[in-house]
Amino acid sequence: GKRKRSNTSVLYDSDESEGSDILVRKVFAKRRCIMDEDDSSEEQQPDKTCPTEDVSTSRKQKLFAKLKELARQSACRRSCSSANYEDSNSEAEVEEEPLCHLPLTPTEGSETDSGSMKDFIVEDDDDNDDNREHVKSENQPQHKQLNTSNSELLAYYIPQLSRCDHYVHFKRIVKALLINAIDDTFLSSLYDGTRQKKYAQDMLLSLHYLDDRFIQPRLENLIARSRWKDRYKERVDCYPVVRIVLKNAKTMSCQACELKRYCKFNVLLSGKLYNSKTLEVDDFMSDDKQVLKVGLVCANRTRVYHNLKHFKYKLYVDCSSVHKMDGVEDEPVKDTVERLFSHLEESGWIQKRYNDLEDYMDDADNFLEEK
Repeated sequence: GKRKRSNTSVLYDSDESEGSDILVRKVFAKRRCIMDEDDSSEEQQPDKTCPTEDVSTSRKQKLFAKLKELARQSACRRSCSSANYEDSNSEAEVEEEPLCHLPLTPTEGSETDSGSMKDFIVEDDDDNDDNREHVKSENQPQHKQLNTSNSELLAYYIPQLSRCDHYVHFKRIVKALLINAIDDTFLSSLYDGTRQKKYAQDMLLSLHYLDDRFIQPRLENLIARSRWKDRYKERVDCYPVVRIVLKNAKTMSCQACELKRYCKFNVLLSGKLYNSKTLEVDDFMSDDKQVLKVGLVCANRTRVYHNLKHFKYKLYVDCSSVHKMDGVEDEPVKDTVERLFSHLEESGWIQKRYNDLEDYMDDADNFLEEK
């Protein structure tokens, strides 16, 4: 019994193995056991290298597959609406979060592999921003090219869509009227398509803009809100000169709306009939005049309507007067027009006529409905 206790103490405490073979074998076995318990990970690591690499490779492949799937889903979500994109983006972040924090083995944590995965995961949001900016950069020139290719057609057939400044349109109109004051066939050649140069097409566009955007919609609005008879409207349309005079008032049927009104205004219509596009004058019954007695509302409406209806013709008459007063002969048409136009612009004449047009449009827009 004592020898067993001494042997036991030798087995655990003694490092001397020379006294007995049994002791040596027992101590050697015990030390082998201790080495297996303490250093098992170090001795067995070489034996488990291959399985670890296989497991890590399969895990990496699964991880990359999931990341690729998430990238494909995020690309699909970007094509959806903004609301769906925000919802899907939050879901994608929830799904990506556990994958980003998966534990990596020492083999997986190598510099090359981990660096590539980190770049892919971290730059996902930046990738989305870059993709959106790339899509914008690709689409923006395409839209510009589309607008440029269609601008001429839209401007010709739908002058309302022209984006040119209103004052630029007005200056083109003045220049066109100055040319027509020198060469009275210019406007007719514009409308029949004879002149195809860019400056001529720009002038034609501005003339359409004045008629179809500024004047005609307001005239239609004034007529739609009135009780005018067609006969009275046709008379106001035909005569370019109007005078509204306060005369003796009396209760009678208004000659504009044919309603019983307290009429105290005489509307005097005169002037030559002309073509609304080419502004060519018709001398038929050039001295004809009309005098009509109307009420207060119809008199005010006549003034506003007539100012807009015959604005372009009166502007052309003023341009013709400027050319006649110039008195310069034997000068090319282009030089004459540029010189007269520069003089009118510097003197503020063009700006004043444009302000008159704006006032006429405001009067039409603010005209009250007939009570």
